[in-house]
Amino acid sequence: MTESPRAHIAMFSIAAHGHVNPSLEVIRELVARGHRVSYAIPATPGAFAEKVAATGADPVLYSSVLPVDGDPEAWGTELIDNIEPFLNDGIQALPQLAAAFAGDEPDLVLHDITSYPARILAHRWGVPAVSLWPNLVPWEGYEKEVGEPMTAELRQTERGRAYYARFAAWLAENGLGDLSSDDFVARPRRALVLIPEALQPHADRVDRTVHTFVGACQGDRADQGEWQRPAGAEKVLLVSLGSSFTKQPAFYRACAEAFGELPGWHVVLQIGAHVDPSELGDVPPTVEVRSWVPQLAVLRQADAFITHAGAGGSQEGLATGTPMVAVPQAVDQFGNADMLQALGVARHLPMEDANAATLREAVLALVDDPRVAARAAAVREQMAREGGTRQAADLIEAELPL
Repeated sequence: MTESPRAHIAMFSIAAHGHVNPSLEVIRELVARGHRVSYAIPATPGAFAEKVAATGADPVLYSSVLPVDGDPEAWGTELIDNIEPFLNDGIQALPQLAAAFAGDEPDLVLHDITSYPARILAHRWGVPAVSLWPNLVPWEGYEKEVGEPMTAELRQTERGRAYYARFAAWLAENGLGDLSSDDFVARPRRALVLIPEALQPHADRVDRTVHTFVGACQGDRADQGEWQRPAGAEKVLLVSLGSSFTKQPAFYRACAEAFGELPGWHVVLQIGAHVDPSELGDVPPTVEVRSWVPQLAVLRQADAFITHAGAGGSQEGLATGTPMVAVPQAVDQFGNADMLQALGVARHLPMEDANAATLREAVLALVDDPRVAARAAAVREQMAREGGTRQAADLIEAELPL
């Protein structure tokens, strides 16, 4: 254990599983090392404050105007619909958070990439800021290759111009006018990347003076409960589209059709909060329909995983050496699906091509291929060497002011 003086560390995030969960084991480790951790999290449904408190950190609750996690339709359909809410939320949350920490300012700020007030507060307080980055990071050349083409049309619209002008004015007002909005969001002072390097595109072009890959920080997840493999189940398949893009009853019916009558197979079908089990019709007894499952506990016993290829699910599949069929739904999941396929541990199956026949063929091909098992084992070993939670905590302590 690294020795360091007891410090007050503040973590800032939003109420979304894919942003809170990756940080929890790091926070738990920092508390175990004797640091006092305050964790700023919105006061919204979803038991996020309880998750934070379970690590030993002190939840600092604030009001958020972001759409609730798990309701993808609330995010609209255009790029501006996806990015504008974070600015709106940051502007209204900043005075709340400044007041919450007044007189109890931390020695160091940790922040998720979506928590815009955190970096401003770190600047205001004159303390180091470290981003706990839960997905892929921009590489050298990213702006020219991806960022600018993606936002070019938006910057020509009235709404887009207003968004960028408002962002620039907010940064200038808070002493960060030398940063563009893109650099403010995507170019942190220092970042610990909570995904394995194996999932990072163009990893050789990532600035290692800023970004350090520490890999999955998963812990034992005992608080999520256990799962028992049924007696007689020769093969276990987990199907999960994560927590947000789960309103896919036809897809779940296809999974039940594909594997429900397959001899020796048991299917754990996580359908999320937005589908009623009755929408699936009659399912075979070998298909276990759940709104939520302790995913890591299931994956430790699973033979295959049909996933949306979110950052969390992808690295859990890699960490357990589970072959994956990636059926991406949104944002970075498409890139993750391609990376998993390139690693030789998965197949990328577009949603529009996913039916009972294609799903069955993809899963069976993966579990019957010894080359897939060998690649999965090699990636799993590579991830273990990245250090995970202990390495992340060591690097955070190295950033504390002397």
